[in-house]
Amino acid sequence: MSSNVTPMMAQYLEIKAEHPDALLFYRMGDFYELFFDDAIAAAEALDIALTKRGKHLGEDIAMCGVPHHSAEGYFLTLIRKGHRVAVCEQLESPAEAKKRGYKAVVKRGVTRVVTPGTLTEDTLLDARRNNFLAAYATVRDEGALAWVDISTGAFSVLSCDAAGLGPELARLDPKEVLLTEAGEAELRHIVEDAGAAITVLGNAAFDSTNGEKRLSRVYSVGSLEGFGTFSRAEIAAMAAIVEYIEITQKGKLPLLRPPMRETRTSAMQIDASTRRSLELVRGVNGGRAGSLLSVIDRTLTAGGARLLERRLSAPSRDLDQITARQEAVAWSLEHGDIAATVEDRLREVPDLDRALSRLSLDRGGPRDLASVRNTLAQAETISETLPDELPHVLAETAQDLTGQGPLLDLLDAALVADPPMLARDGGFVASGYDAELDEFRSLRDEGRTVIAGLQSRYAEQTGIAALKIKHNNVLGYFVEVTATHSEKMLAAPLSETFIHRQTTANQVRFTTVELSDLETRILNAGGRCLEIEKRLYSSLKDAILEQAAALFNLARGLAEIDLTAGLARLAREENWVRPKLTKGREFVITEGRHPVVEAALAPSGTPFVANDCDLSDESIWLLTGPNMAGKSTYLRQNALIAVLAQMGAFVPAREATIGIVSQIFSRVGASDDLSKGQSTFMVEMVETAAILNQADDRALVILDEIGRGTATYDGLSIAWATLEHLHEVNRCRALFATHYHEMTHLSDKLEAVANATVSVKEWDGDVIFLHEVKRGTADRSYGVQVARLAGLPATVVDRAKVVLEALEQGEREGKQKAIIDDLPLFSATPAPAPQKTAPSEVEARLKEILPDELSPKAALDLIYELRGLVRTSE
Repeated sequence: MSSNVTPMMAQYLEIKAEHPDALLFYRMGDFYELFFDDAIAAAEALDIALTKRGKHLGEDIAMCGVPHHSAEGYFLTLIRKGHRVAVCEQLESPAEAKKRGYKAVVKRGVTRVVTPGTLTEDTLLDARRNNFLAAYATVRDEGALAWVDISTGAFSVLSCDAAGLGPELARLDPKEVLLTEAGEAELRHIVEDAGAAITVLGNAAFDSTNGEKRLSRVYSVGSLEGFGTFSRAEIAAMAAIVEYIEITQKGKLPLLRPPMRETRTSAMQIDASTRRSLELVRGVNGGRAGSLLSVIDRTLTAGGARLLERRLSAPSRDLDQITARQEAVAWSLEHGDIAATVEDRLREVPDLDRALSRLSLDRGGPRDLASVRNTLAQAETISETLPDELPHVLAETAQDLTGQGPLLDLLDAALVADPPMLARDGGFVASGYDAELDEFRSLRDEGRTVIAGLQSRYAEQTGIAALKIKHNNVLGYFVEVTATHSEKMLAAPLSETFIHRQTTANQVRFTTVELSDLETRILNAGGRCLEIEKRLYSSLKDAILEQAAALFNLARGLAEIDLTAGLARLAREENWVRPKLTKGREFVITEGRHPVVEAALAPSGTPFVANDCDLSDESIWLLTGPNMAGKSTYLRQNALIAVLAQMGAFVPAREATIGIVSQIFSRVGASDDLSKGQSTFMVEMVETAAILNQADDRALVILDEIGRGTATYDGLSIAWATLEHLHEVNRCRALFATHYHEMTHLSDKLEAVANATVSVKEWDGDVIFLHEVKRGTADRSYGVQVARLAGLPATVVDRAKVVLEALEQGEREGKQKAIIDDLPLFSATPAPAPQKTAPSEVEARLKEILPDELSPKAALDLIYELRGLVRTSE
């Protein structure tokens, strides 16, 4: 290092060398500053000014900076653009640094590394969604996926091979995934497809033997057996997460709940393409709007909203669990008055999970303490509102709402109603809670009053009514009497209390030990108040964290109650019904509706056309009908009804009986994947192959227009063979939409295949969509009519009709090619312009009228005249 490097820059370079892969936010007073390449990258990403600060090795040092009080927004922008941020704080004040020497540099160090999966601040997170950090590990050909939301403490793990990683990442939507170097090379494309950032850790982080010890230390247990039986791969994945959190949080661990072990058979399996197709939690544009989640969300708390998304993303396959959830929703629906009272209280419930996490990481503040207090108060009220007799799910959660009376009393007594954001601002401890704090506040806020009281006491003690206590910048506070009273003050016994300080022409000034002490306390009162409040904050935080396990259970209970009440209100408002779930293969929907489409139609007053579906005996319906008739909507609505039923919700139908669905597969819509060099047809075939290779006999498959991306006979043969495979091999329940009418003959050959069609009606050459699904087949696809509705030029539509008639005639006569050869070439001659005709009597009369000159009577007479002309022309 060059000898002319300043001590500050030497410190910067040393710290930067420890974090080469992150942008170093180096605290300088009220700003975070970035230098060299970090400054260039940050200035471009944040669109802020790039400046210079001195030279290094003969070159200008690039620099940019942001205010520390608004840095969180900049962190989020950088993270979204793929950067990591190392936050370097001042670990001492400049005054403390000067004690070590005049040129001593303030000590600094990185206090955290901000990454997509380790955010905790409310300003950086969506309160209604989890923010998962995941890790994938492989031990002796066995894989496992672990994930944690450090902002809520939720920690889970799942045995999962590489083939199952994609669907699980699609379900969890993690923001960051930890991999080994070998794993990164093998799995990068899967993680990138899920939209997550990749972080590579050394193999030591995934060591299962040391990892078990690390996890045991985190939970202060001798063994993990109390939490369940975990495989070596599961331990390795969890251990990697814990190590990464310790690295990024610089040794501080958030409150992590005991790990929950999940199994792939516990939830309905839904792969990534099916999730996109069904738009479960994201609409077609990638946002929440237009998704099923946006339509069904009636939750009132952040915890309830996160629980709803998790349930919707992983519908249960446990019949007893589903039934218990349905019973809770049914109870809330029947007891609307109680549910309404509970919902009023839920509106006042803060985000307890995230408040606890921030407190555990020392990123919290007085408002987090107040969040705990307010949550406990509302939980106590909700508990008192609920009756003793409750369904199993609600009875369990109600038990978690009680037992925190002492903590609530403590926080109630200690905190003001609306505390500030930061502890350093002070003013959050209530008056009367701490006597010492009250005393110093009195000195700080009422110093003059305290001095006046002391002056009155001294005047009474000395018998000198003219005695005054005054203040100046030289002596500070002092007692002043006139010269005539000075002899009394200087004589015993008053001289033992009053110490002479100064004599002027007309006054004599004294001090006392009490007054000197009081002066010191007044001058230091503000600082002492902050010190005391910080100490009290720490003690209150510790009291809360001691009850962390019970508070997490309470938060979980409130989320369950909120979700249950929300689903009940949804059922009441939208007229949804409780579905019947069985262990069989039934799938009978009576007057089912698509919840998202119905919600979109509601503002216009257009009713949604409900339809039936029965896949119990004939488990595959082959659906024909024109485009725009509603086939895709029908396919999706039945899949969504199955998802809603198994998450424990009521469904949009008049009746529904569903045998537990193990998997849902959807191949609906067309898209290419240019990043992989895959055409629309290739994407379609890849997704179809995944369905045929994975679907079991309890799966529900919806397929739309298989084979449309290639030649007609190629497409027909692929669709034909696909349907046969579903019938003979997969033996699943399926809805298969197609324009290949030839396939309708399969219903005669395959016993479990039935034909269905979407009704339409022709009127004056136009096609009217009735959106009604009925048994039978469509006679044609009405493609030309739909093209006309879409606005194709009339010449194109007319030409298409001619070609269609020729092709159909050729197919009937068996000489298609000969007839095609005889077709005249397309003529692009525009349609003749309409001929001009002489104006009618009415038009001629109208041209003569001057509206501004007509009186009301004349206008009325004119109307009768025009009417007479119309009759004459008829």
